[in-house]
Amino acid sequence: MSTPFRPLGDSALVVHLGEGIDPAIHKKVKHLSLLLENSPFPGFIEAVPSYNSLTVYYHPLTVCSLNPAYAKKSPYQIVCGFLSKLIDSVGTHQTFKQRQIDIPVLYGGEYGPDIEYVASFNRLSVDEVIRLHSSAEYLVYMLGFAPGFSFMGGMDEQIATPRKESPRLAIPTGSVGIAGKQTGIYPLETPGGWQIIGRTPLDLFLPDCSPPTLLQSGDKVRFVPISSKEFSSLKEKKQ
Repeated sequence: MSTPFRPLGDSALVVHLGEGIDPAIHKKVKHLSLLLENSPFPGFIEAVPSYNSLTVYYHPLTVCSLNPAYAKKSPYQIVCGFLSKLIDSVGTHQTFKQRQIDIPVLYGGEYGPDIEYVASFNRLSVDEVIRLHSSAEYLVYMLGFAPGFSFMGGMDEQIATPRKESPRLAIPTGSVGIAGKQTGIYPLETPGGWQIIGRTPLDLFLPDCSPPTLLQSGDKVRFVPISSKEFSSLKEKKQ
């Protein structure tokens, strides 16, 4: 299996495992990440999955000092050699436990100010947008942009909508958005250009927990429509 490696500074590298957004490719990414966690090389720090690649961070000095047999090689070359052996074990047939997580969402109104635009853009009713968005099962491909921000694939293309031309300066915590064929949740109040269709009362960023995010790469997610009363009740339970 020929897999390109690319250095990322002097203490990380990127392992590219395929092209595009594909569950089968992401399965390889997730499997390689798990192999690293279970059999880390000396100097390994962490592995960060994305859609079709894995970024591996390491301590260069530790890599060299604990691998004296490779004294004439750079840390990058040593890590590439280790990963090449692991990659031979990676495939799409491996299975790993995936969490199933339901995310309650109050769609529309002040919590989903762009849902009517999404409906109009796709020539649908607001109810159809809600039905399509909440009837799919999503795969969390990666976290990024902000702590705990989940990039999810699997959305019905009937509600795919481009990002806003002018991003908002502040998107409220818990906002559920659409950008192209992706959906995601804002874990913190940040600027953003996604089309906001609803909001969840759940906390996505959990700084006092380990890991500090509700969602993780590889999770399966379903959105569950709730009423404003249910939203308020769930918010009150957290206080």
